[in-house]
Amino acid sequence: MQYLGLIMFGVMLNAAAQLLLKSGMLRIGHFEFNWGSLVPIGLQAAMTPAILLGLACYGISVVIWMAVLSRVAVSVAYPMVSIGYIIAAVAGWYFFNEPLSALRITGIFVIILGVYMVSKTA
Repeated sequence: MQYLGLIMFGVMLNAAAQLLLKSGMLRIGHFEFNWGSLVPIGLQAAMTPAILLGLACYGISVVIWMAVLSRVAVSVAYPMVSIGYIIAAVAGWYFFNEPLSALRITGIFVIILGVYMVSKTA
């Protein structure tokens, strides 16, 4: 596939954004989702470097994704986004000690197979 590098760059930026946001929220901690916490949590988030960097990665990934969609059929490009789930699951296990069960690993292999099949139809 001609634009695989561009697609993967966008997917990697998106996965990096997720990981950075998770890291930032681990610093902030659990909060109640209500109007009273909106401003204090918003200010904390705005002062957390990992969250700001994560949001920047999201912004750049949107621009990259627009470039991808201008070149590749959405029915081929969008399934490639699922590679980000694989990256997030493995990185979540590695960096945040999140569980990576046998069922989850099986799901990762199903995703890999699906992405391979979609890429071969392009």
